[in-house]
Amino acid sequence: MAAPPVVDLPFVDERLARDVAGGLAAVEKLLRSSVESEDAFVTEASRHLIEAGGKRFRAMLVLLAAQFGSGTAPGVVPGAVVMELTHLATLYHDDVMDEARVRRGSPSANARWDNTVAILTGDYLFAQASEILADLGAELIRIQAQTFSRLVRGQIRETIGPRDGEDPIKHYIDVLADKTGSLIATSGRFGAMLAGAPDDIIDRVTRACEAIGVGWQLGDDLIDVAATSAESGKLPGTDLREGIRTLPVLYVLSSTDPADARLRELLAGPVGEEDIEEALTLLRSHVAMERARAELLDWTDRARRDLAALPDIPARAAFMALCDYVVERSG
Repeated sequence: MAAPPVVDLPFVDERLARDVAGGLAAVEKLLRSSVESEDAFVTEASRHLIEAGGKRFRAMLVLLAAQFGSGTAPGVVPGAVVMELTHLATLYHDDVMDEARVRRGSPSANARWDNTVAILTGDYLFAQASEILADLGAELIRIQAQTFSRLVRGQIRETIGPRDGEDPIKHYIDVLADKTGSLIATSGRFGAMLAGAPDDIIDRVTRACEAIGVGWQLGDDLIDVAATSAESGKLPGTDLREGIRTLPVLYVLSSTDPADARLRELLAGPVGEEDIEEALTLLRSHVAMERARAELLDWTDRARRDLAALPDIPARAAFMALCDYVVERSG
């Protein structure tokens, strides 16, 4: 069994930290029971990624956002479980599309079993999330459907790439907002809604969470280039090796400076192992990294502007601290 979730963000209020930790424990219990099936194999496959661990980040955002209303409202924990089930379902599908062999330090479901089992297990988790939502009201079902539509749209747009004449950088940011920002936004929205917060607070929390989600992914772009293995826990240049065009890479490829010719050549496709150190060295010193960091700061500043208008309670300070963390983790 995986270790219980840990609240590892820099909370500034001990009582809030205890409340969120208690809420996450309740989420963990319901998360496990919600995927139980009469078929032992379905239960095993569904719990595969749950037991692999994870920060339960989206559930935590639900619980934090609920602090702007009645944080103990009965729908808050089920709403958090819906967010985690949806996220986990996308991971099963992502691993099939990416042909990933490892997820959270354990064999991916498609590696342990096969693609068919992984896809169907993801579908099962989506169905279980929908069943929980049915008890929370039609409006939340509609929001979840809209969120899922954005998730799928983002994945499709990432898969096909920018169309002729479309700005690759804008395309990339839009994909991040759909693929990652949308579910994080809905996590905040669900928490505030289910806690009975006023509409203006719901809207601000939703926008702030989406901006935090985009900023988080942009931070991952920087970490993949700038961090060492010891700092990030993964091999630097992983995205470069796979030919993934992250924001710093897109900035380089858009350059017409003759001095960038060699780096553009290296980044035109997957970077071979024999060239990875050269590519990393050139990219780390390139202005593209500063431009990508500026984009990250713009998104966290957007989040802070909405957060600053929220009531001055410990949850607001925690969200502000989360913005700081998104910036600081990127180096």
